Amino acid sequence: MIETPTLSAMLADAVGDDPGLLAELRRAFLEAATAQRRRLAALDAASWPDAALRLASLAASFGAVGLLNCATEAGAGRPTESMLRRIDLELALLHV
Repeated sequence: MIETPTLSAMLADAVGDDPGLLAELRRAFLEAATAQRRRLAALDAASWPDAALRLASLAASFGAVGLLNCATEAGAGRPTESMLRRIDLELALLHV
C-alpha cells in the first residue's frame, strides 16, 4: 500500500522545518483551496471546468495529489453535488 504524505510533510520537504513558515504556508494553501471550492459551488456549468482546473493547479503546486486528481476529474465534467462532496473530503483529509 502506498501512503500519501500529509500536507505538513510535503511542505516540510519543500521548505525545511521552520515551524512558523510551515504553519503560514499550510494556512495559506488551505484558505486558498477552500475559497476556490466555495467558488466552484457558486458557478454555472460553463464556468465550472476552468475553476476546477484552477483548484487542480493549486493542489499540484502543493503536492496535494488526492485533491489534484479530484479537481482534475471535476474539470472534465459537469458540476455535481457528489463531486463537491468529494472535493470537500479531499480538503478535510488535508486538514489532518
